[in-house]
Amino acid sequence: MTAVADTLPLTETHVPQDQATLAALVAGAFASGTPIYPIGGGTSLDYGLSAAQEGLGISLAKLNRVVDYPAADMTITVEAGITLAELSAALAAENQWLPIDAPQSSQATLGGLMATAFAGPRRYGYGTMRDYVIGVSAVDGRGTPFKAGGRVVKNVAGYDFCKLLTGSLGTLGIVTQVTLKVRPRPERSAFLVGDVRDADSADKLLAGLVDTATTPAAIEWLVGSRWREHAGMGVAPAGCIGRLAVGLEGSAVEVDWMLARLSDEWREAGLATSHILDGDRAAGLWTDLAEFPAEPGASLVLKASVLPSQTLPYVKLVREIDPAATVQAHAGNGVVIARFEKFEATGVSRDLIGRLHPAATAASGSAVVLSNSLEGLTHPAVWGNATAAHRWMSKVKQQFDPRNLLNPGRFVHE
Repeated sequence: MTAVADTLPLTETHVPQDQATLAALVAGAFASGTPIYPIGGGTSLDYGLSAAQEGLGISLAKLNRVVDYPAADMTITVEAGITLAELSAALAAENQWLPIDAPQSSQATLGGLMATAFAGPRRYGYGTMRDYVIGVSAVDGRGTPFKAGGRVVKNVAGYDFCKLLTGSLGTLGIVTQVTLKVRPRPERSAFLVGDVRDADSADKLLAGLVDTATTPAAIEWLVGSRWREHAGMGVAPAGCIGRLAVGLEGSAVEVDWMLARLSDEWREAGLATSHILDGDRAAGLWTDLAEFPAEPGASLVLKASVLPSQTLPYVKLVREIDPAATVQAHAGNGVVIARFEKFEATGVSRDLIGRLHPAATAASGSAVVLSNSLEGLTHPAVWGNATAAHRWMSKVKQQFDPRNLLNPGRFVHE
């Protein structure tokens, strides 16, 4: 992911130490009509459309404190500039965690994670950020502070701004403080990995996971050179079209039982051999799966969200367009992340706009460019063609940011 100075057209950057100072900065920008770019860890600045208008940068680097942590209630309130690694360390002291995988956790902030709504492989078993945010404080595009939710799980008062702000790419408000519900950290984590030789077998194995007696934390379909030779999984055998990695977490007894049971289910489905990744090898694979979307070197990284039943056909399309593309699919959720190492500008209209976006729409989903090294990508290339949902989102933005100053031109709004 790219650096702030290389990505945003900033005239100046401020680093407020509290919400009141941040609100005053936004109010001043609102009065003068100056665009505003919220900055967290700077790890997702190339997500979406490129910023074109010069404006004011507001960094949340100093809004990084733990405000309240009643561990017995399994909630924590923190400022939005805290990094995911810092949050993880605070929770680990009480043997708790936020089970959301995100790349570059030492830099990425909670506010940035909320803005992008990014969720990695564990989304199948644990859900996404929208499932964990129960309270939020933010500043809208006028510089007006507002709150939603609260610090207890049972609080349901008011509109669900928590879910509305999550995934809005900082275009509705600048989040300053977040209350999360958290979970106990599992005792053991392991993977069962199967090397799959043909598409019919892949389809049968994935279909079997719908009715498995086990409770997977992750269901990953991995295709391409990145996964063919892997430190933890080893070298895939000749003729293998992809690797199916199922993450299992819980108590040691639970994980032992699930590994044995799923291995039996796979044998009954025709998969002759599978192997277990445990300990450091399992931890290494979790890390690689989380970091995959942000690894350097790709000219274009695309994320498609489709019906789970359409995961394999969409992966097939990606590989038809570029046989060298590497794919990670959260197959239980229908999320496909495709890395194209060499995506030529000539392929934008033909393949990106002409095939990949329409295929996602046809599969009852959508696609978005996570990062790219191409120049001048348009709205249809990055977000797909405008839809009725996009137009409704534009109307919502008008209520929060009537002058369109927060991250202007970067999200789906018209």
